[in-house]
Amino acid sequence: MAISNEESIAYPAPGSRPSRSATEHISPHVVVLFGATGDLARRKLLPGLTHLALSSLTPEIQIVGTSLEAFDDESFREFARQAVSEFSTHALSDAQWDCFAKNLHYVPQSAGPAELAAAVLRAETELGDDVLRLHYLSVPPKAALAVIKMLKDADLVARSRVIMEKPFGTDLESAIHLNDQVHETFFESQIFRIDHFLGKEPAQNILAFRFANGLFEPIWNRNFIDHIQIDIPETQGLDRRAEFYESTGAYKDMVVTHLLQVMAFVAMEPPTALEPRAISEEKNKVFRSMLPVRPSDVVRGQYSGYRDEHGVAPDSDTETFIALKVRIDNWRWAGVPFYLRTGKKMAEGQRIISIAFREAPKSMFPPGSGVGSQGPDHLTFDLADASKVSLSFYGKRPGPGMRLDKLSMQFATQETDHSADVLEAYERLILDAMRGDHTLFTTAEGIESLWERSIPLLDDPPAVKTYAPGTWGPNAIHQLVAPHAWRLPFERTWREKKSTS
Repeated sequence: MAISNEESIAYPAPGSRPSRSATEHISPHVVVLFGATGDLARRKLLPGLTHLALSSLTPEIQIVGTSLEAFDDESFREFARQAVSEFSTHALSDAQWDCFAKNLHYVPQSAGPAELAAAVLRAETELGDDVLRLHYLSVPPKAALAVIKMLKDADLVARSRVIMEKPFGTDLESAIHLNDQVHETFFESQIFRIDHFLGKEPAQNILAFRFANGLFEPIWNRNFIDHIQIDIPETQGLDRRAEFYESTGAYKDMVVTHLLQVMAFVAMEPPTALEPRAISEEKNKVFRSMLPVRPSDVVRGQYSGYRDEHGVAPDSDTETFIALKVRIDNWRWAGVPFYLRTGKKMAEGQRIISIAFREAPKSMFPPGSGVGSQGPDHLTFDLADASKVSLSFYGKRPGPGMRLDKLSMQFATQETDHSADVLEAYERLILDAMRGDHTLFTTAEGIESLWERSIPLLDDPPAVKTYAPGTWGPNAIHQLVAPHAWRLPFERTWREKKSTS
């Protein structure tokens, strides 16, 4: 897919590789991609690996794909070429593709562990010495343990790391069982449980915004913050995932694995260092401090027509929407509610974190001045790929008298000189796994903590309430957030960068 010159990246010429940073060495890798012909591989993983390899962000790599299709190397390369052409955001010449394609190999899953091991050995021989392995399990959760067993039978556990897709269990018991089973083959240090939301540039910008600025960290607590909203509505429906969605629903699919992980970045204490173990520990402290989710603090919804979808039970109680109030029982956040919301077929597709500050006294301002009429001051993080941050506040309207309007200061990644360096979430996380960096991944302890706090909700979920597609969910959400109001929908104009040409 062609893009403008402003967005294009100048890949090195075939046969040449710019030198990597002298401060970091990453060994060559064989990437074993399970589910290599699936939707995630087609849309994200194959385009991402192509970009990483051609931009020299990764070391030398060979990719061995495996899936149910009876492909050979050439047919898999044709499949990958089509995926990159359709979904990559970076322009690619025929010569660049040819340079990358020779590193793609394929073994049908039906060929068994021995053939997979032989293909990996051949790829390692191509790369030389000190080769590591990265196994990406782009498979349904119920197939994960079978893949782990295949890796063990193929003797591909040594010198390897494994990336696992969510969800990580469906309750505390299944999460503990899954972790125990995986730990029989892999050490925890080898396991990378992926949450692509944390791989996004704006999610990491939360850490920089908080901890690098003396302006914000002193007020990042219950004394100055009134409440926080994490709102991730989606406009799409099931997209042929009815079987998967019926067994999970919005809470298991999105809240445990995405929204609560983002909440941990917002709520965590300053780590002792910006290194994986310290950050993971602070995130886990947030999960340990989280109070159990009460059913009375939850609104579950189901869009009209869901039960008519192919593969959905006619009496299904699965929620396609959920909103909940979460409380963190520690010194920093005592009394501050966190409101989380996500759902399918909603009015807009957004990814918003909204920090509402406590309001100042208004007694000095005359009636009709406008102060407080548009809600409290907000700090808003837009988690879309084009990262944006907005700080809203009241200011005086020019002219006679004291009339106030809501103003805002805004920042966008696209306005910086390094906008072309932004990595797509999966690209960043694959690269971090190669580096052995767990910062943006989830630990076994963290996942089990969240499932433990979910027990009251999972044991006694409130009945689903119907909502019309294209809306913001059931009306009960307004009682949940009262006396506050949801930030979405809201009137907001992002100022776009003006062209200098």
